[in-house]
Amino acid sequence: MARLRIGIDALDDALLLCLAARRRLVAAVARVKQREGLPSRDAAREDRIAARGQSLAHRLGLPPDLAQAQLALVIADGRGLQGLPPDPGQGAAPTGAGNLAPTMNPSERHAPSLSRALLRAIPPPARWAPLLRRLPSAWPGRNLEPAVQHLLAAPLRDGQLDFLVGRRLGIAVSDLGIGWVFELRDGRLRASAEPAEATVRGTATDLMLLASRLEDADTLFFQRRLELTGDTELGLTARNLLDRLPWESVPLGVRILLHRGARLAREARAAHGGVA
Repeated sequence: MARLRIGIDALDDALLLCLAARRRLVAAVARVKQREGLPSRDAAREDRIAARGQSLAHRLGLPPDLAQAQLALVIADGRGLQGLPPDPGQGAAPTGAGNLAPTMNPSERHAPSLSRALLRAIPPPARWAPLLRRLPSAWPGRNLEPAVQHLLAAPLRDGQLDFLVGRRLGIAVSDLGIGWVFELRDGRLRASAEPAEATVRGTATDLMLLASRLEDADTLFFQRRLELTGDTELGLTARNLLDRLPWESVPLGVRILLHRGARLAREARAAHGGVA
């Protein structure tokens, strides 16, 4: 049973990686359409995708309804990425994304540049690193420990994190130059001064996007914005478990704070030219 489930998990990961890659290609298609002045929606293309999917499903012995449902999801997601309504019955938007700017009034047109100027006033995380290095070395772990304990109270209580007993898992924030190592002792996640057996490393912005669920782990690892070092099996087990934790179990106030903070960090990184 364990080996079968490992195989299922690997296929689930592959599906998500394919979806992430598909979204990137759709976003690139949207940019080409806008640059070349092509219509945003191509109904004939959507029909061909559906027909090809049904044909392949028949050859593979997949239920037609399952194939149709999956393709409908990715087609709807593709429409959303291109600024189109999700329901094809509503028809295309009266103006494409590329034609929206001329219809805005002057104050709307200047709003993005003002926001960008304000965001550029926020120093990128790397500039905070010298200040953080002056803090006592044990300070980050001691201060994060209660928050992690609170967020993971339910899985800790249910024993879902028991595989961490006697193991040390690290989080490293590359641009801030700080990190934490946690181990499970006496039913509590505690900061440890010992080296981590497995470490997830990424920038402050990408780790915030992961924590807030604005971006998923598979996409971040696929794009090499997150890196897993050390005991790969331990790191993947922890990642897969955290990915499956119900987001609604996180307190609402924390979810709102994480979501808004991550969005602000992402926008600030864009304003700095992607370096943040």
